[in-house]
Amino acid sequence: MPTYQISEAAAILGVSADTVRRMADSGRLAAARDASGHRTLDGAELARYLRAAPEDDPARTSSSARNRFRGLVTSVERDGVMACVEIQAGPHRVVSLMSREAADELGLRVGALATAVVKSTSVVVETAGDRHA
Repeated sequence: MPTYQISEAAAILGVSADTVRRMADSGRLAAARDASGHRTLDGAELARYLRAAPEDDPARTSSSARNRFRGLVTSVERDGVMACVEIQAGPHRVVSLMSREAADELGLRVGALATAVVKSTSVVVETAGDRHA
């Protein structure tokens, strides 16, 4: 059975490692200790928790989008009507075009923590290989 460290479970749940620790301490998530003494969570138990999590649980989302990239805002370019926002989420660079008003309301600025939520009905696939097949 796969097990997950606190930091891995936090990434899966979309919350901080401290939140996962508090959830384990309160009994909301069952945790065990590995041979090194680190807390781990059983994968099947984590899946059961996610299926049964209440609507207001931080691990739940009310969005149909499933692709979430949490990272730092690295660039915000505003003009009269639009804004171009870049987020670096691990190895992924996500660029969003939005209204300037939306960027202002969200308080987007370089160095801010933000999550890019992506839902798309089309995906472009490219290869770096030989184009003559």
